[in-house]
Amino acid sequence: MSPEDFDAQAVAQYWFAEAKETLTVADHLVEKGDYSYALFFGHLAVEKELKGLHAIRRGQHAPPIHNLLRLANAAGLEPNEAQAELLIRITAFNIEARYPDPKHDFRRQCTGEYVTEQMAAIREVWAWLKSHLMS
Repeated sequence: MSPEDFDAQAVAQYWFAEAKETLTVADHLVEKGDYSYALFFGHLAVEKELKGLHAIRRGQHAPPIHNLLRLANAAGLEPNEAQAELLIRITAFNIEARYPDPKHDFRRQCTGEYVTEQMAAIREVWAWLKSHLMS
């Protein structure tokens, strides 16, 4: 596919729809008490939103990576220190849920209270990303 054939709007809309659906799945997992997987899907929702922003802002596909800070930088976003820390923390959910340690420390850490706090952080990042669609 040549750069002229790249439809940034179509690619972005695909990623945005996927991101919204994935965040809904994360909420369902919270409701069911599947907390570590809820955070994994929260990470995935932010990742997909970033890939949509990348398509819009850069006019090309996002790199096939899962590191949210790297994706934000690749999309030309400039997260402040607090946002960068959130992106790093949320990225860890991808690794912790995908490759659980034998003692399941992350799963034990994922209490209802902890997951409520982390889902709020995911939504905070989500709102920040959405603000870039209007600017």
